[in-house]
Amino acid sequence: MKAFALKSLQDLKAVKKEIETRARLEKEATAARLAAVAQARVEKELFARAIGPVKPLPAKHRPGHRAHLPVAQPAPIAVQQQRDELAVMREAISDEFDVETLLDTDEALSFRRPGMGPDVVRKLRRGTWSIQGQLDLHGLRQGDAREALGQFIRDAIKMGWRCVRVVHGKGLGSPGKTPVLKSKVQGWLVQKQEVLAFVQARPLDGGAGALVVLLTQS
Repeated sequence: MKAFALKSLQDLKAVKKEIETRARLEKEATAARLAAVAQARVEKELFARAIGPVKPLPAKHRPGHRAHLPVAQPAPIAVQQQRDELAVMREAISDEFDVETLLDTDEALSFRRPGMGPDVVRKLRRGTWSIQGQLDLHGLRQGDAREALGQFIRDAIKMGWRCVRVVHGKGLGSPGKTPVLKSKVQGWLVQKQEVLAFVQARPLDGGAGALVVLLTQS
């Protein structure tokens, strides 16, 4: 407080007024602090009621310690299922495919994919490649034969087989003794990208009732 040189009654009144003003301001500040403390206490009690009873964290979870949360593993991707579905799509071979325009005009109506030389057909016909597997379609209906052929080609590729035999029969038991499956099998094989070439089998391997097929490498 400043020191005043009281010279008159007027000066005394001014000093009194300043003292009263300071006292009022200090009282108001104290009241504001008490009100803030009371408000904080009320808010704390309301928060405690809202969240309910709590338990203290174990020591290892207190500040200074890291929580060990389980790492979420990504969902497994069904890669094999996707491959199988893709394989099924590739095997959606048509029964209406016109194979005649793609067969070589020899007596056996052989087939070789573009880029494959004529020596491939000659080697197949001579039996240069040993036959590693066989599918016999005797007695199967057309739809069943198509599915069986697709499955056989897929399995052969997985096994790493390069040369296989597909027996479609000579049609001796069919109406008119016509080999119904022969042209169908040729058409199905041409539509399979895994098939590089095929020829009619040699007499000792089935002759006109079978085909020798060269497959691509897996």
